[in-house]
Amino acid sequence: MYSCTQCEKCFASQSGLYLHMNIHSGKYKCTECGRCCDSNSYLEKHRRSHSGEKPFECFVCNKRFTQAGGLVRHTKLHSGEKPHKCPVCDKAFSVSGHLYRHMRVHTGDKPYKCSLCDKCFSESGNLQLHKRYAHSDSRPYQCPYCGKLFKVNSEMKRHVRIHTDAKPYSCRHCSGSFRRPIQLQVHLLKSHNEGTWFTCDICQQQFITLGGLRLHSLRRHEHVKPYVCSECPKRFCTARELRLHHQVHSNVKCLSCVICNKSFKRTHFYVKHFKRCASNLVSRAD
Repeated sequence: MYSCTQCEKCFASQSGLYLHMNIHSGKYKCTECGRCCDSNSYLEKHRRSHSGEKPFECFVCNKRFTQAGGLVRHTKLHSGEKPHKCPVCDKAFSVSGHLYRHMRVHTGDKPYKCSLCDKCFSESGNLQLHKRYAHSDSRPYQCPYCGKLFKVNSEMKRHVRIHTDAKPYSCRHCSGSFRRPIQLQVHLLKSHNEGTWFTCDICQQQFITLGGLRLHSLRRHEHVKPYVCSECPKRFCTARELRLHHQVHSNVKCLSCVICNKSFKRTHFYVKHFKRCASNLVSRAD
């Protein structure tokens, strides 16, 4: 095995290590987002994510991909072929790489180490998400309508559709149209039973996209909590959890029971109280 001295990633051949070192040297760096690639060909493929070019189309569901490899992996979802079987739990996968990642659930292996805080991760994608949200405050992309800043260009482009009301993603089965591809995927899965759910190997929770599954794994099972309370040291997995927690530090009770006028900070306690209060009112009436 050949090990990288900068990130400790291992390779089966010396040529693989040399190719990988181009990432650290910045030789093939994207001018749009700063991502470093290991070769010029991969950099060209990566640039399609910014231009929106997706030349490879699935002949079954017409989903398009920036790379041929993505299309090849996707077509196996339609065939149902899962030749790669886990020797421990018999779970099967359509792609060998998915089996390789799955095996880390059994071995506990976390080969990807953050160079800034030494935290380790089971997947490279989780490491990249960790660096972006835990160690970087840079937001170079600005909305031309409201001035809101974003960490990545794709997030800014999605946000702009709120102002323009553009819905470029249309359903092939009905008249539905959507602002984001993920909304179309949800619609196809729930309304037309088209597509594939991604299931967490640990807790069996299902997700629309592989990215959603990876983010779930990062925060729920690898305990990355990027959202820190400004009032106390407590940390949270999501922005929503942080917003709910902020109510603990606030004296504002904006929810008031229409029966007894008792006030509450949190919706959960308000709903629970209201049901009990309404039930008591009905009992007294009887």
